[in-house]
Amino acid sequence: MYDFSNKRALVTGGSRGIGKEVVKQLTNCGAHVIALSKTQENLEALKAEIPSVETICVDISDWKKTEEALRKIGTIDLLVNNAGIADYAKTGEVTEEIYDKLVATNLKSAINVSQIITKRLKDEKKPGSIVNVSSAASLVYMFNISYASVKAALDKITKTMAVELGPYKIRINSINPTVVDTDMTKVIFENPEVEAQLKAMIPLAEFCKTEDVANAVLFLLSDKARMINGVILPIDGGNSAK
Repeated sequence: MYDFSNKRALVTGGSRGIGKEVVKQLTNCGAHVIALSKTQENLEALKAEIPSVETICVDISDWKKTEEALRKIGTIDLLVNNAGIADYAKTGEVTEEIYDKLVATNLKSAINVSQIITKRLKDEKKPGSIVNVSSAASLVYMFNISYASVKAALDKITKTMAVELGPYKIRINSINPTVVDTDMTKVIFENPEVEAQLKAMIPLAEFCKTEDVANAVLFLLSDKARMINGVILPIDGGNSAK
């Protein structure tokens, strides 16, 4: 168990999937957790399950509305940029609409929220820790181009922010899981051929559970990882090692 007592954490995309598991584990470790989601119904279900969680409903792809929603949030010690959408378009199938939505939701939101949170940390001369939820698709071929390219850009943002914010004692790391069994990836499990192809690429021959990802997130957020900064951490059963 990690001790996050007296820490305030913000988890984007925190009402389901990986984000929900991170919210649960942070709460169990004593943090005051704020979960952000664009779906009020999901936030209400989360609140019923974890009464102590604070919720914010906003579409994180909207830069200005997100700024407004976080204006009075106060100082955040721990940030998990988890909100994201998936897309499985290959070369020749990508549309401008799809790509713009991916960039706004998976990439620009991480920049926007990180800037808001780190400005307050710098102003108050407080340390902090950020984890960006990226993907193994940024490291290896996983049957798409649009999603993979956006996640690769997120990894670069992680490294750049780690260098620029390190002197302020603010650490930024990425985790890069392979397929995780969530609602967002159900399209993969509905296609046995694609599921088998993806699993065959993984030496451990398993996909991730949300707990596998959340365990890594909590470690990187914690003081036990105090010298880990700018890391791109695969959680992929060895796929990127090949």
